[in-house]
Order: sequence, then C-alpha cells, then structure tokens
Amino acid sequence: MKNTKNSKNSLRSFLLLWVSQSISAMGTAMTDYALVVWIYGQNGTATSVSLLTLCSFAPTILFRFIAGAVADRWNKKYIMLAADLFAACGTLGILLLHFFGALTILPLYIITFALSLMNALQVPAAYVATSLLIPRDQYARAGGLQAVSGAVQSILSPALGAAVLAWGGLSAVLCVDLVTFAIAFVTLVFLRIPQPRQEAKEAKESLLQNCLTGLRYLKAHTHMLYLILFIAAVNLLAKLGADGQMAAFVLSRSGNHQPALGAVQMCVSLGVIAGGLLMTAAKPVKDRGRAVVVMCCFIFLNGIGLAVSRSVIGWCLFAFLQYGCAAIMNVHWETFMRTQVPEQLLGRVYSTRDTIQNCTIPLGLFLGGWLADNVFEPIVAEGTKLRGLLPLFGDGQGMGIALLFLLVGIAGLVLSMVCLLKCIYRANEGEAEQI
Repeated sequence: MKNTKNSKNSLRSFLLLWVSQSISAMGTAMTDYALVVWIYGQNGTATSVSLLTLCSFAPTILFRFIAGAVADRWNKKYIMLAADLFAACGTLGILLLHFFGALTILPLYIITFALSLMNALQVPAAYVATSLLIPRDQYARAGGLQAVSGAVQSILSPALGAAVLAWGGLSAVLCVDLVTFAIAFVTLVFLRIPQPRQEAKEAKESLLQNCLTGLRYLKAHTHMLYLILFIAAVNLLAKLGADGQMAAFVLSRSGNHQPALGAVQMCVSLGVIAGGLLMTAAKPVKDRGRAVVVMCCFIFLNGIGLAVSRSVIGWCLFAFLQYGCAAIMNVHWETFMRTQVPEQLLGRVYSTRDTIQNCTIPLGLFLGGWLADNVFEPIVAEGTKLRGLLPLFGDGQGMGIALLFLLVGIAGLVLSMVCLLKCIYRANEGEAEQI
C-alpha cells in the first residue's frame, strides 16, 4: 500500500506526464494532418493517403506483441525517452528533406513506418508507467483525463495544423512538433517512475518466452480472455458501422453536404470529452467487466438510432451519445486491466490484449466499405424491390449504408446482451471472477 504522501507525489507525477505527453501528442497530430495535406497535394490520390495510414497503423499491430515483453523487461522511462528521441529524429529528418527540396512520398512512408515501430514500443511502456504512477482508486479518473485529452486533440489538431500550415507551410508545422517534443522529453527526464519487481524466473527467460507470458496469463484467466474476444468482435462490428463508415454515411445521406459531416464529427469528439469528464467525477464501479458490456449495449443501441435518423440533428445526437458511451466503456476496460493484472506482467498482457482485440479492425474497415459499395447500396438502388420495403430510411442516396448500420447495430446489441446475460449468470452462480 502506498502512503498518502507517496500517493500524492505519484498523482502529481502522472499529471505532469499527462500534460506534457498531451502537448507532444498535439504536435504529432498537427504533423499528421499536415503530411496528409502535403501528400494529397503531390499526386491527388486517396490511395497515397491510405498507404500513409497503413504505414502508421500496421507496425502497431504486428509488433505490439513483442513490445509488451520489452516494456516489462526494461526500464519504462528509458524506453519512452528513447522512443521520443527517435520520433524527434524522424520529424527532424522530414524537416531537413523538405528544407532541401528532397522530400518525396517514398522516404516519407519509410520514416512513418519506422516511427510507428517506436510507437509500438512506447505505448505499452507508457501504459505501464501510468499504472505505476496512479493510485489504484484514481485509475478511472486518470482514464477519463486521457480520454478527454485525446478528444481535444482530435478537435484542435486539424484546426491548428491548418492554421500553422497556412502561415508557415509544412516546415512551420514540423518545427512546432519539435518544440512540443522538447517539452515532453524534458519533463520525462525529471520524472521518477517506479519500477515493478521482476520475478527471478522471468528475468532468466528469453525474450520469446517473455512474449508468450501474456498468452499464458490469459489462458489461465479465461474470464479476461473471453472479454478480449468480445471486444475484438465489437471492434469488427464498429468498423463495419459508424466507427469506420461515418463519413460515407453522412455525406451520402446529406447529398455530400460537408458542413453536416463537420457537425457530426464535432459531436463525436464532444461525446468523447463528455464521457471522459463523467468518468473523472464518477464513483468507482465494482464490476468493471460487466460495465464494459453494458456500455457496449448502449453503443450499439445508439448505432441503431443513428441508422434510422434522417436529419443532421439526429445524427449529431446519436453520434454524441454513441461516442460518449464508447469513452466510458474504454475507461472501464482500461481500469479493469490495471486492477486485474499484476504490475510486473501488465506490459505483456496489455500488448497481447491489444494484438487480439485490434486484429479485427483492418478486416472491418475493408469489409465495411466493400459491403456498402457492392452489396447494400446495389440491393436498395432505385427500382429494386427491396427499396420500397424500407420506408424506415426514407429515400435518396445512402440507404444501403443506413441498412448496413442498422444490421450492425442489431447484431452488436444481440451480442452484447448475450454476453451481459452470461455475466449475470456467472454472478448468480457465485463465481469469483466475472466476464
């Protein structure tokens, strides 16, 4: 047990780490926005932008499994410092290439891929470091603060990035990113992050054996493994639906009205902020696992409301509620992991969890677009029999995507209700651990 003084010092250290890392993340997000604009300006294709996203996303999934073992074996602070320094070198490299007129798309892809590799190492280390700094009774509040900062970044980074880009070009945005890095780096240098005690047996194991520890832990704790598999299914459905196809849904239903999309996206971010703020003030929930499933029920219920709405106001309302529930669910999920997993195993179990639950995201993104364009839109096209049988969606473009959203919402709600009933059944049976 930490004494009161140590708890206050740890919480103060977390707040310093959170603020400095949030500032750095804002600079990185501004750079990401500026690079997308720059790449699109080079050849004007969506494929070039998609490849940049793939370069930044793929290593996170592929190497997170190994990164968790590294985070548990090595000093968390040093891993974060090394990753930050490497990221700064990457940004500096892009800046120099751009300054000398040598920046092209291919080296940008290579640098982005390399930076994503370091990010795959940094995230588990930062997750464990945060867990070590926060008193156990403050896990939910800390998760709420992190959710709020992420949402604020999503709102402000495009606006700030566009403003700086218009003022000083890509070089100015990259310089701002380097300044925000320096703030985070210097803050981290002076922070003291405790290190969990490592078992002698684990210290002697090879890196490969350490990597498998997360799988062995989940195999021995099936309630957690089942919940991870449930979240993987939720991620698949979410990417099939609003989380992956929101822009296509709003633009098609509104007749390509871009202000409508902007309003909905703003409400998405406001929903995340509201959910995060609520969790900073809410009392701790005893059964976090069940809370995760309950919030998933509300997520898909609001997804159904989004599908059948025909106005911008309706889309904004249900997007706000859906993503507010998603933020609350994520905070409960992170808190559940931090309270259930021993500190010395947290990096490996966290990385194994992320690898499993996120592996369905690329499939969901691909299938969502393909199903919308090649299955659902054609079957409700003008003149088809099914179109007249769907008065719920009104008329016009986007009926197929709305139908897809409805089916995804129903499937997700049924899945969540089944899992919730399983939770209740296990609780009534008196089992100590609940899904």
